Amino acid sequence: MPRPFAAYLRVYEPLLALGDPPDERLLEAVEAARLDRSAAGAREQALWLKSQHVGRLLPAELADGRAAPSLVTDVLVLDPENVPEGEHGDAGPGPLICPMEIRARSAAALVTFLGDAHPALKSAVLDAGGASLDTIRSRAKSAIGDLSASASHTLSTTWTVPLPWFVLFDPGMRRVKLGKGRDDPEREVSWRVSIADARHRAREVGDLLEATFGDSGPGRVLLETRRWLDSFHPGSAVELDYGGLVQLFADPILQADTTAEEVHDILDALRTGNVDELAELFADLRDFWGDLAARERAN
Repeated sequence: MPRPFAAYLRVYEPLLALGDPPDERLLEAVEAARLDRSAAGAREQALWLKSQHVGRLLPAELADGRAAPSLVTDVLVLDPENVPEGEHGDAGPGPLICPMEIRARSAAALVTFLGDAHPALKSAVLDAGGASLDTIRSRAKSAIGDLSASASHTLSTTWTVPLPWFVLFDPGMRRVKLGKGRDDPEREVSWRVSIADARHRAREVGDLLEATFGDSGPGRVLLETRRWLDSFHPGSAVELDYGGLVQLFADPILQADTTAEEVHDILDALRTGNVDELAELFADLRDFWGDLAARERAN
């Protein structure tokens, strides 16, 4: 079964940021390090399918609505040595931990859906779930309380990557592993950075985008990302991971992807007022990511 066609922006915090002293179950999970980024999407998918099979409102919860033990034990672990040295501060001390928080993230998505969905679609979901809107909102609010920080450690997006996310990273720090084909779990495109450097870049570019576009469009996305980053420990690391999107690209296309470089070139063009270069760069990115958007509509 294919992994979810989702990309991820993750924060890994120092262990003590998750409790002092940390939960014994968390310590055991960190020591075992059974999950890694290549397995994260498949783990989320498995928990979703299981919750649907047994009729649970949310994944990773027990029959009585309480969080399953995986709330504590489903974590990704990162060694600070695998994060590039920062100009404005390094990541650490290690180990660095990203709780997957699948139940809480699913609850937040459910609340957003209930707020935005067409009334007919909302009604169909409520009927299928066999619960009232107030009950579901109450359950979801309780699940969101699982978060160990004031925000989820993971942001995700399907079928594409928000271009403002690339602002946070040095394009030259890209990690590419083609593996043995599109379906290889080890296939990877990712970037990592200390949260200190990510915050610095977000502030600097945020000012530029606000001056150019105001508080809408890419500037708004970056502002929301800046606020999200401010929720975490200053020794954290940030990772942009193409996740399951790598299944959609042939090897030559994945190797030749220059989205990160082009985003930074766009910023340089904004600084110098080079309108012609801006138009060409935006056209290149539209062509590259437009194919994925078309596939989403087809599915």
